[in-house]
Parts: sequence; structure tokens; C-alpha cells
Amino acid sequence: MGGTFQASKRVVGDPWYPGEFPGPCLLSTVGEDCVTAACAVGLGVLQTPGIQDPGGFPGRCARRPQLAERFREGGWWCETVQTLVKRDNSPDIPEAIDKIFMDIGNINRKSMADLPDSQIEEMAINLWNWAISKKVGLDVTGEQRAKLRHVACMMMCMCEYTDAPQEVIHRRILMNMKTGKEWVDVGNGVIADKFFEAAINGLEQFYAKLIEDCRTEPSVAMQKCAVEKDLFKVLSYKAESAVIQGDFQTASTCILRCKDMLMRVPKMVNYLLVLCYNFGVEAHMVHKYEESCFWLSQSYDIGRMDKVSIDPEMMAKILRLLAIVYFDWEGGDNYDKALNAINLANKEHLNSAGIYLKIKILMKSQIANEELMEAVKSILDLDMSLDFCLNISKLLMDRGREFVGFSFLKIVCEHFKSSENVGKALLFQIEILLQRKEDVLAKEKIEEIIIGQQTGRKLSTELIGYLHNLLWKKGSHSFQIQNYLEALNWYYYSLRVYESDQMDEEFPKLKRNMASCYLHMKQVEKAKIAMAEAEELDPGNIFTQFYIFKIAVLEGNCKTALRAITAFKDILMAEELRESDLFRDVRLHGKLLGLAAQFALENGQQVAGEKALEYLAVCSDDPEQVLTAVKKMEIDRLLSALNTALVTLSQASVTRISISQGRINEAHWFRKIAWNLAMQSNKEPLIMREFFMLSYKLSLYCPSDEVVMIAQKTCLLMATSVDLEQARRALTSFEQFRFLNRALEQIHECRAIWTVLKQKGDFSNDPCETLLLLYEFEIKAKRNDPSLESFLEPVWELPHLGSKTLETIAALALEAPAYYPSIAMNALKRALWIYGKKESLDVLKYSNCMRKLVNLLVPEGVPKEELCPLEELWSLFNDTLSFLCYTKGYPEMEVLWLMIMSWNTGIFMYSNGKYLSAEKWCGLSLRFVDHLGSLKRIYETQIHVLYSELVQALDKKKRSHYYMKKN
Repeated sequence: MGGTFQASKRVVGDPWYPGEFPGPCLLSTVGEDCVTAACAVGLGVLQTPGIQDPGGFPGRCARRPQLAERFREGGWWCETVQTLVKRDNSPDIPEAIDKIFMDIGNINRKSMADLPDSQIEEMAINLWNWAISKKVGLDVTGEQRAKLRHVACMMMCMCEYTDAPQEVIHRRILMNMKTGKEWVDVGNGVIADKFFEAAINGLEQFYAKLIEDCRTEPSVAMQKCAVEKDLFKVLSYKAESAVIQGDFQTASTCILRCKDMLMRVPKMVNYLLVLCYNFGVEAHMVHKYEESCFWLSQSYDIGRMDKVSIDPEMMAKILRLLAIVYFDWEGGDNYDKALNAINLANKEHLNSAGIYLKIKILMKSQIANEELMEAVKSILDLDMSLDFCLNISKLLMDRGREFVGFSFLKIVCEHFKSSENVGKALLFQIEILLQRKEDVLAKEKIEEIIIGQQTGRKLSTELIGYLHNLLWKKGSHSFQIQNYLEALNWYYYSLRVYESDQMDEEFPKLKRNMASCYLHMKQVEKAKIAMAEAEELDPGNIFTQFYIFKIAVLEGNCKTALRAITAFKDILMAEELRESDLFRDVRLHGKLLGLAAQFALENGQQVAGEKALEYLAVCSDDPEQVLTAVKKMEIDRLLSALNTALVTLSQASVTRISISQGRINEAHWFRKIAWNLAMQSNKEPLIMREFFMLSYKLSLYCPSDEVVMIAQKTCLLMATSVDLEQARRALTSFEQFRFLNRALEQIHECRAIWTVLKQKGDFSNDPCETLLLLYEFEIKAKRNDPSLESFLEPVWELPHLGSKTLETIAALALEAPAYYPSIAMNALKRALWIYGKKESLDVLKYSNCMRKLVNLLVPEGVPKEELCPLEELWSLFNDTLSFLCYTKGYPEMEVLWLMIMSWNTGIFMYSNGKYLSAEKWCGLSLRFVDHLGSLKRIYETQIHVLYSELVQALDKKKRSHYYMKKN
């Protein structure tokens, strides 16, 4: 770490100057502990003049009695400093450091008048060196070291020489510099600046002394260079301090002075370049784009001053970051500046990061597709990898440039067609084609891959697996929408890939998927062939036996069905299932057995179905599943019996002109049985619906008196409710439409019955009318029925329409796949009006309805003016304020939410240049503050400060963002 300092007027060697990145500087020490610590790390130690112990370490202070007496006379503060230096690892060190630091402001030369300058200087040097030794040992924190240097430096500056020699002045300069830098490193720029100012003053004094003492021109030039270097360091440290304090003006002034000095201190070019680059990084991180651009531009300019020693990669790195800053700093001509910066970066040093960034900038600058295409095509001339080209293609498509991205992808595939990795590009192209629903072109590319597999250009195992996943995903999607032929086509491609490659454990699963498609297409024989292969390869799989069971049931082969379901049971009863078994959950095993039983019973195979239920009761450890299996067997018998009764009654009504009273009584009996069974099946909606519909159909053979019609109405409403719930849970649109259509038919039947019933008595308290309205509205909304608006026109005029019904209509209007925001808005506004006109306002219901309406009209603070004019929206907020003035109990969090929404609406107006509206809405937000409770003290100051800032910004007509964070 360089040469040594002296503690007196004698020069023992050349003065030490800090290097490009300064390290610690040890001054002279007292006591062998500090000297040993310094020697251990190879650091220079300053000598104390004239006080040497011949028998000790060099520079060790002799312990003379008269010297100790002088220390005692210096007071407790000097004793504290002495004691601290002698300690090593005492737990009291932090407390002692804080004590001497806090008191140094009260210590001056007069308070230590009994001590000579040399003794104070010695104490300062000892304390300084002790602090450096602790930096090596990491025994004290950075802030504590800064305090130690602070104290040492202040003590040194107490020793005023009337005619101080050069080495003394220089020592003080360095101590001030390094103390200031230590404070900068711990983030305290205010204290640091005081030491930097002292250092600059010292340098001016030092320079004057040099001119006075040095008589030869070469000597003056050499010493002047040293001063320049020190001044450069102080200015760079001062710039760091200014950056910490957010003082851009001072920081930039210091750096520009340093830049002007580089011709005289050329070795500092790299140091200043890195410093400016780091300033640019820090400014970018806190979104100070203008400052970041300044620092990075300075860093680049500095690098151009020394092209020899500065690596082109570093220059490119600076320019890339500059381009990123301009890119993030949206607006104006910043995209053009970003493009210029990245072009320069790529000229300095071309790499993939620079090319990738250039494409991002080009896309953001709204360049035409033709120009963008030329830019990306040029990438192929730069010898970039296939993976990089694919990433560029993906970037283009992800950022809305599908045409360019896909066109480039096709060019990439052609460019790398002779590469062994071209399969990766083809797979990516296939995936994009499938996403774009260009299945025909995708199939052509799949054919290319299969041909390549057959001709020796095989894909890796990983890519083969990825291809199978793509094909199976398409097959599964087609299967779900019940396009079984298309699903088979995709599975067949997978089969061909297997034929050109080795089999794996997934192959039997492919065969089972194909068999499932064949079964849905009623091609039992083909399903049987597929399952024969699957059984040969994977007989111990429960799905294999499940499909064999289904095929046997369809063929009416009870023996094979029983053998398959028995094998199914044996697999489940095995001590250990294979690790690859997907169905390790016992409930899922039972569910599959239940499906097998249901399938058999639905297809007339009673024996096989009952055996499946029997095995379910045996295999399942879930009592609920066991009871369900037993109950299922009984329910199936009851459903069968009731269906038989229905058929018998229907046949009797066909063959006879009128039904006998005996038949009518039987119909009543069976109707009631079905009703009671439905009521008992309330936990199983599908079975409950079956019984209700049977009860309804059986009641058609009974006289249509009021009691029967009420029962019919209830049966149809319950069945419709179940169908609507099934439609909500449907996995495919086809299945959903089937449930909705069935529900609509039942609604029409129910409305006919309800019309007759209303003429027979008073049903004013019956919710049937409301339920029919809501059910039909939901069906029409989800079917995107064009008559929906006309259907609602008379509904709005109904006198009995309540707020709860209106809120339900609003929710249904926005429930996928329906989306009718205008209907939802109309319903919620009517509900608010109903709440508001009541004598006693229900604040909880009102606030909940208000939140729904505002969320609909002002999502994320952006008003939807196409739904609701701003004047009307203003009126809603204003009405709520009026309610707050005379109504207690309005939820405080809702008041806060309305305050934030009105504020953010105002900021949206401001950002769109609507300054009067902005001030109006933000002023409304202030009025909500007055109605806050315990939260008022938290938000009142914040909102008023923001409002004052907004008013100032309005005066300047300058765009800014003051969005408050939602709770």
C-alpha cells in the first residue's frame, strides 16, 4: 500500500499518493499490537519523530514517566482515546467510539493546552492506524471506522503550524480525503462534504507552498501533477457524496471538472468511466432517466478519450445501458436516441444482447413491418445461433408482430435446414401454427419431422417427448369438444412418431386414448383392436381394464366384462400400486369403479353393473363411497321401477280414451314416491333432478288441480336449477348449450303452468315469477341471444323488482361466457336508487352495490365513458357524499376506497390533458377525507400534499403520475 508518512517536519521518504482505487493508509502507531497488525497485512506505518525505543519495534513510543504525566493532564478525553487504542476485542469498543465521536465537537486546542502538538499528532496517528487495523479484522462497522477517522482527522487539524511543511499539509489533505470517503461509503454525504471542502482548501495551500519551495521547473511540474491527482480524487468523492444526497447539479459539476483534468491525469480515465457508469445505473434504477442518460453519455465520452486502454466490450456495455434508459424513458424522440445508442454499441462490440435489444427498440418505435423484416433478416448474416434466432421470432410474436415473427421463423427453418438441430425450429414452428389454428400447415411440418425420423435425421429424446405433448394436447382438446375423428388424427401422428422411434411407457396410454375415441364413435371393433395392444403392453393398468370392461359391455359380453372388472379389483387390492400409477388416491379408484357401474347399468348390463358396485363397496376405504355404492344400487332399482310405471301409464293413456280412477290413484302414488325420493337426494343434484322430472311426468297423468300444478311448477324449477348449475360447470360449450337448451324448455313449460296458477288464487308471495325471470335471463345471456335487450324491456318496468334481484341480474350479465356491462350498469343503478329511496338506508348493502357499480364503470381508475358519461359518474360519487353527511355506519374502508377511486380518476383526466376535470375529481377526493374515521389521520396529510403537488403541476401543465395505492 505504498510508502510511509511522517508525524513531524522530517521527510523519511516520498509522500504516499492514493492509487486509482484507494485503499487504507496506516499512520504511525504506539505500541507493538498496532504495528504487528499493520505488518501482518503488509501496510506502511508512519513513524513518530524523535521518540524511539531502541529495544522495541520501529516507530514504537517510549513509555517515559513525564510523557504519561502529560497524558493525564490532557484530561479524561485523551485517556479515553489512549485506552481505546490499547484495546483489542473489548465489548465496550462501540460505546467508546461513540463517546469520543460525540465529544470531539467540544474538544479544541485550548482544552488540551498542556499537550504539545507532537503528542496530539501522535495520538491522532495512533487512532487512525488502529481504525485501519480494525478494518482488516472487521471488528468494527463501517460507520464506526468513519467516526474514528473523523476524530483522528479533527485532532490532526488542531495542530496548527504557522509555517507548516509540505508533508504535514499533505498528510492533512489525505486524512480529510479519506475521512470524507469513509463517510460517503456509509451514506452520510453531509458530513463527508465538510472534509472534502477542507481537503480542497488544503490543496490550495499545498499548491501555493509548492510554488514557493520548488525553484526548478521540473520539480514544480512533478509536484503540480501530484496536486492535480489529489484534487481529481477529492472532486470524484464529492460527486459521489452529491449523488447520495440527490444533488445532481453539484455531482455533474464535479464530474465535468474531473473530465477536464483527465488530460493531466490520464491514468484516471478508467476510474472516472466506471464511476459515471455506476451513477447511470443507480439513476436508472430509481427512474431518473434524464440524469441516467447524462451519466452514461459522460461515461461513453470519457471512454472515447482513451480507446487504447478501454475495452470495446465495456464501451458497448455503456451504450447498451444508455439505449435501455432511452427505451424505458418513453415519449418524444427517445426511441430514436435509443436506436442510435444501440447501433453505436453494436459497432463497438456486436453480441446477441445488442441485437436483441435493437429488435425490441425497433418494435417499440412503431417501425413498419417491411423495415422490421429487413432488420431481423440481417441477423442471419451475423452467424447467430439457432436458439437466438428462435428467441427473436418469439419476441416478435409476443409483442404483437405476429406477421414478421412468423415470417422470420419460416426463414430460420429454411436457413438452418441442414443443421442437425433444425428439428427444434420445426417444433417451434408447429407450436406457433397450432396456436394460430393453422392446423393444415402444422400437419405438413409434422410430416417433415416424421420423414426426417424415418430417413435418419432423428430428433433428440427430449424433443420427441415435446412433439408427443403437442400432439396429445391437440388430441385432448378435440376430444373435449367431442370432435373424436380429429382427436384420432392427432393421436395417429403420435403413433407414426412411435413407429419411427422407440416405444416408451406412454405408448399404451396412446392406445387407450385412441380406443376411447373409437368408443365414442361407436367403432367398437377398432377400439377392441387398440385395447388388445394396450393390454399386451400394460395389463396391470386400471385404465386398460376399464376400457376392456366398457368394450365388453357394449358387445354384451358379460363374461369378459366380469373378468375385466375383477382384474380391475385385483389391481386395486394389490399390496402396492406401481409408482407410475396416476390413481393413487383411493377416492379416485372408487370414482372410476362407479363410472364403470354406471356405464354397465345404462347399457343394460345389470349383472356387470352390480358387480362393479359390489367391488366398489369392497375396495373403497371411504365409508361415504361404500354407502353411495349401496345406495346407488337401490336408486338404480327405484329409478328403473318408476320408469317402468311411467311407461305403463303412458301405454294406458294411448290405448284408452280416459284413464280410470285406479290408474289416477296409481299415478298420484308414484308421483309422491318420486317426489319424496327427490327430497331425500338433495345432496346428489343429478339424482334429485331425475326423481323430480319423473314426479313431473307422472303428474301429467293426474287431474290438473291446484295442488298438482304447484307440485309440477316446483319440479320444473328444481330441475332447471340443477341444469343451470351443470351448465356453469360444463367443460365444453357444446355441453353447456345442451344443459341451457334443456333448462329453457323446462322454463317454458313452467311458465305455462304458472300463468294458469295465477288465475286460480293469490300467489303474490311466491318467488316463481322472479326465479323464472332470472333463469331465462341467464340462459339468454349465456347463449348470446339477440332478443336479450327486448326481453328485458318489460322487466325493468315490473313493480315488484327488488334490489336483490337487480344485483343478481347484474352479476349474471357479467358471468362468463356472458358479458353485458351496459345491462349490469343499468341493474346496479336501479338497485342503488331502490336502496336510496328507503327511509332507513342500509349502508352495508348500499356500499356493496356502489362498489360493484364503480368497479364496473371505473376499472383501475380509467373511466369507461362509453358506458357512463362522466357527469353521471360524478353524480354517483356526489350522491354517496350526500348520504355520508346524514347517515352513520358507512364502512370506513369503503369511504377510503371511494376517495382513492375519485383521486385516480382525476389523475387519469390530468394525464389526458383534461386539467379542469382533473382538479374537480381530485377535489372530490379531498371531500371524502372528512368522512374517514380512524384512518383520517393517516391519509389526510398525504392527500393534501398530493393535491398541492397536483395544483403546482397543473400550473406548469406538465404530465406526472400521482396515483395512490389501493388498499
